[in-house]
Amino acid sequence: MYEIIQKLHSGFAYLAFLLLVVAVVNSFVGLFFKKDFTEKDRKIALFGLAAIHTQLLIGLVVYFVSPLGFASLGQMKDAALRLTSLEHPLMNLIGITLITIGWMKHKKLTTSESKFKTFSIYYGLGLVIILSKIPWGLWF
Repeated sequence: MYEIIQKLHSGFAYLAFLLLVVAVVNSFVGLFFKKDFTEKDRKIALFGLAAIHTQLLIGLVVYFVSPLGFASLGQMKDAALRLTSLEHPLMNLIGITLITIGWMKHKKLTTSESKFKTFSIYYGLGLVIILSKIPWGLWF
């Protein structure tokens, strides 16, 4: 059971990552080229948000059914175990929180520039934080 959920988490990560990158690139393009914020732009950001939240839910299931259990003091001495049991989940929660804040903040904004800027900052920072703690050796 654990292996199936873990493979789902690893496989869905490609889609979530792709949608989040598309949302970040779209926000930078809209900001730098001073485009109007349209329904298409909103949906791109929403798909990135939905994908990353789905990835979070799958990741939480992986974390709680993992045979390694919760992070313990013994795992903190091993860099690989510390990455997967503490650093990866914690930093991803921070990144996803930033992405969610960006989504919530854009709703209150009225100008296209401010919406693109908000997505660029919050989604961009969230993406960088998430990428910083992906266990690359396990992913490929």
